[in-house]
Parts: sequence; C-alpha cells; structure tokens
Amino acid sequence: MNARISHIAANTFREAVRDRVLYNLIAFALLLVGAAILVGQISIDIERLVVINLGLTAVSLFGMLIAIFIGIGLVSKEIEKRTLYTMLSRPVRRWEFIIGKFFGLAGTLVVNTFFMAIGVFAALLYVSHHLQRPDAWLLVALYFIILQLLMITAIALLFSSFSSPLLSAVFAFSLFVIGSFAEDLRGFAAMTKGLTHWVAGSAAYLVPNFSALNVISSVAHGEAVSRQLVFYNSAYALFYAALALCGAVLIFERRDLK
Repeated sequence: MNARISHIAANTFREAVRDRVLYNLIAFALLLVGAAILVGQISIDIERLVVINLGLTAVSLFGMLIAIFIGIGLVSKEIEKRTLYTMLSRPVRRWEFIIGKFFGLAGTLVVNTFFMAIGVFAALLYVSHHLQRPDAWLLVALYFIILQLLMITAIALLFSSFSSPLLSAVFAFSLFVIGSFAEDLRGFAAMTKGLTHWVAGSAAYLVPNFSALNVISSVAHGEAVSRQLVFYNSAYALFYAALALCGAVLIFERRDLK
C-alpha cells in the first residue's frame, strides 16, 4: 500500500469514527446484546444459545448497516464538499482514491466488530460464568462476519461510483437480503425448469453468497467449522470483494466529475 492510499485510508477512518451515526449503531448493537442477556435469563437452560445467536446477529446486522450507509457516501460526500477535486488535482489517481476509501472503511468495520465482539463475550461470560472450549468457534463466526463486511463495503463503493446515495443504498441492501438467501435460491432453481430455472440459477450464483458465510447457528450449538469451509469462504469473499472493487475503479475512472 503506497503513501497516498494510506493517507486516504487514515482520513476515511478518522471521518468514520467522528460520525455520530456510527456511535448510535454501536450503542444499539450493545443494547441488543444486553437484551440477549435478559432473554437468556427468561429462557431457562438456553441462555448461552440465545446470547450467541442474538449477539452475533447484532454484530453482523449493524456492521452491515454501517458498511452500507457510510460506504454509499464515501464518493458522493467528497464530491458535494468538493474535496475530491482538490485531492485529484494532486498526484492522486482515481483508483488510489477508491482503494484508500475501501481500506479506511474496512479498518473502521474491523475495529467496530472487535469492540462489539467484546460485548458478546462479556454477555456470554455473564450468563455462563465461564467460557467453554466450543466458544472459541465464535472467533470463526466473527471472522466470517468481517468477510461479509468487506464484501458489502466493496459493493457499496461499486454502486456509489456511478449512482446516487439513495439508489446505492437500495441496491446494496437488496443484494445483502438476496445474498442472505442465496442457498435457498439455489435450491429453488434446482426444483424449477425452463426460464425460471435459468433466471433463479443465474441470480443465485451472481449475488454474493452471504448465507454460506453465516455459521452463527452452528457455533451457537457448539459445532465445529471445517478448515475447508474457512479456506473456501476466505477465497470466495476476498475474490468477490476484489471483483467489486475492480468494477468500482473502472467505472470511477471513466466517470465525468464535472
């Protein structure tokens, strides 16, 4: 990573940390973890299951909201404030601007995930009084959540490179919802024929497969995650994010900013 990308990434990180919406989402996620503790106390003998499911779901959901609603404004905000023109008048290439923005928001999301994960482990420790060996698989689930956030950040940047913030948010959120049911969509495609089979099958393999990266239920039940799945999901998520970033760079390079 060159100095220009590092500088843009650092500025993006600082701007995201100063964003009040960011703190509100984190506070809401922590409140949801607190709610998991209360529900766990009401639900006898399944406290651990409830805390893990609700806690990790909160981390994933609010991480996605942060990635989408900050990611869609990374380009448009710079254009509105006209700071983009000043930046590009210096020896900063457009692709460096996009990559720097991506790494800056990615770093913010990793830090936020880390602190929210502390909240999940604290809640788990509160209801269980001690951590168990299967609880280590929560780290894998959190790693998969980070991979999802990298993908949605790249996707948000892709849409923001050519569309308005509102449309970018709609597109990114729609892909997140559809991708969360990608495995179900593939199953539906297998049961159909003709045009429906082709359309459903194509959509299932084109949208990001977020469902494959969701192992929250498995780790909540103490099930192990195979090394093959970790490798496959890592390769898939990084490839998809890189592909979306390449698309964002290509579109932004050709965009008329006047």
